[in-house]
Amino acid sequence: MPTGRFVVSGAAAALVAFLLAPLPSRAQTAAAVAPHVPTVDELVELGSVAAPTVSPDGRWIAYEETLTDWEKDAFVAQVFVADTKTGTVAQLTRGRQIGDLEWSPDSRWITFLRSVDDKAQIHAIRPDGGEAIVLTRHDAGITNHEWSPDGRTIVFAAPEGEPAADKARKDAYGEFTVVRRDYQPAHLWTVDAVEAMKAPAKGRQRTRGAGRHVQAFEVSPDGTRVAFGATRTPDLIDGASSDIHVLDLATDAVRAVVSQPGPDTNPRWSPDGTRLAFGSAMGAPKYFHANSRVAIVNVAGGPATSVTDALDEDASLVAWTPTGLYVAALQKTASHLFRVDPQARTVTRVSSPDGLIMQSGSFSADGRTLGLIASSGTTLPEVYVTDIATFSPRALTTRSTRLAGWTLGTREVISWKSQDGETIEGILVKPRDFQPGRKYPLLCVIHGGPTGVDRPQAIDARYYPSDLWVARGALVLKVNYRGSAGYGQRFRQLNVRNLGVGDAWDVLSGIDSLIAKGMVDPNRLGCMGWSQGGYISAFLTTSTTRFRAISVGAGISNWATYYYNTDITPFTIQYLDADPATDPDIYKKTSPMSYVMGAKTPTLIQHGEFDKRVPIANAYELRQGLEDRGVPVEMIVYKGFGHGITKPKSMRAVIQHNLGWFNHHIFGDPPPDLTKAPGKPAAP
Repeated sequence: MPTGRFVVSGAAAALVAFLLAPLPSRAQTAAAVAPHVPTVDELVELGSVAAPTVSPDGRWIAYEETLTDWEKDAFVAQVFVADTKTGTVAQLTRGRQIGDLEWSPDSRWITFLRSVDDKAQIHAIRPDGGEAIVLTRHDAGITNHEWSPDGRTIVFAAPEGEPAADKARKDAYGEFTVVRRDYQPAHLWTVDAVEAMKAPAKGRQRTRGAGRHVQAFEVSPDGTRVAFGATRTPDLIDGASSDIHVLDLATDAVRAVVSQPGPDTNPRWSPDGTRLAFGSAMGAPKYFHANSRVAIVNVAGGPATSVTDALDEDASLVAWTPTGLYVAALQKTASHLFRVDPQARTVTRVSSPDGLIMQSGSFSADGRTLGLIASSGTTLPEVYVTDIATFSPRALTTRSTRLAGWTLGTREVISWKSQDGETIEGILVKPRDFQPGRKYPLLCVIHGGPTGVDRPQAIDARYYPSDLWVARGALVLKVNYRGSAGYGQRFRQLNVRNLGVGDAWDVLSGIDSLIAKGMVDPNRLGCMGWSQGGYISAFLTTSTTRFRAISVGAGISNWATYYYNTDITPFTIQYLDADPATDPDIYKKTSPMSYVMGAKTPTLIQHGEFDKRVPIANAYELRQGLEDRGVPVEMIVYKGFGHGITKPKSMRAVIQHNLGWFNHHIFGDPPPDLTKAPGKPAAP
């Protein structure tokens, strides 16, 4: 099994030539493809790669590639495998969605989760192909799994299945849920791997009880214990209750190893099995915007010690291998891999160049081979392999060749001073034939989070098609407003009790800086964003009249409405430092609805029907408030979706609705009839 996997958000200003060298040149590929602006459907069909998982012997990298299935209206992840020696890539699975890739210790099997009768079960397939084998028949869906080092046991986490009492209740009274009382916590189970290869096995339960919900876990190097993180319940509001425990597989005894305030998660064993590294808030009560650290504790007992205080960013634990303890972290719009000295508590960057973005990765068992996914301003995310000692990534995939025939804008990182003197960065997307001295329309696209970060990625394929507007002669500005990740804890906390207000300073000052340079027409401005970006867009639509049009995607309109309905109430408390009853003034200051009397900007509202993160009441409240003021407003509800749009046809609709809205208000196209099917949109 791989000794570590991590996921980090971020991107680079540009990856150096060695990351691009394995790919066919633009000139080589363009001859076969007529240059054109990508269509909406081409954007939706881009797909993605994730979860690069190195085999223990370093020979293979299994990874997930998500493909667009228009017929089934689904984005479907499948298992792909790359041979690190030959560079050969093969698709191993087809059909139903997969997830949670792992390797057997002998590198002979890739295991993964796939649904059987609507319940996720463990499957196995050989890296050289063949039919997948079903290994489990658990009564409930499995959430994650891992092999023991000797290859004889597979450990997995899953609920117990429907209890008899719950079935009896449903038979007598129908289905109902008691809020924050009805839970099905995940527990640890084991199956005999040898027997499971012969026939699907139910598994043996190892942890029990209603007060412990198992999350990430790892088997000890000697295979006798399992370290795991667990919260009180599966409810997101209990995230701070996560502590670290160790299960003894010989006795099923569970012992708490780390019990302190704030979340402690994702334990990883030291190579000698005497210590655990784990992600930790180190007792910080306001962990949503504080640096997440990596700490170490002796398995036998004792205090936990943070070893990443020297790194002023969220430290994401990667692996503890024979070659070192590794963490990943953002650095502005880049992200890097670091080696930690647990004794000296020093952190040393091992990846390069400065602008590198590593989105995710894992190690071989000996810690020498790293598989990773990286992207740049001119490439899509690709799978790479490198020796950790030299760090010279070699591409194994060639997804970026499709960009050769597309007309795309250029990306660059820019900076400016906000209203209070704070330095803000953003990504400016310009036409390839940009003309200095010409004043362009400007569209602002605002990321979510708030602890997200925008990067100079090769192309945008979700919700807001920047390159299609740039091709029509616009500029696009993506603002890494205060609170964004990548710029350290102080910057991340600048929007505490200042949400919306400070964010608006950062967006408007960015616009003003481009106007001052003679690049932007101040009378042709637009703004849009999803989630926290939707909230900032809503704040701007009610608090300023500088924009010709705004689009609010899954945005908060009233923090009190949000707080009383969201599934993550601690988020609001930590950023506003109070609930609506104890400090109504801070909720008024930061809520877009407080400023609706001055609203004039035509606004498009987009929201998922079943959004629990930002409940749809926020959208209806904003829509009604704008309508009451006579402001042009349209609201579109995407049926069956939560906080994100997860099917290609509806993604096509979201993009097309935004295109129609801004093409009318910014470029003067006829007004869109949002009730009509737009058909397959052509490139502008």
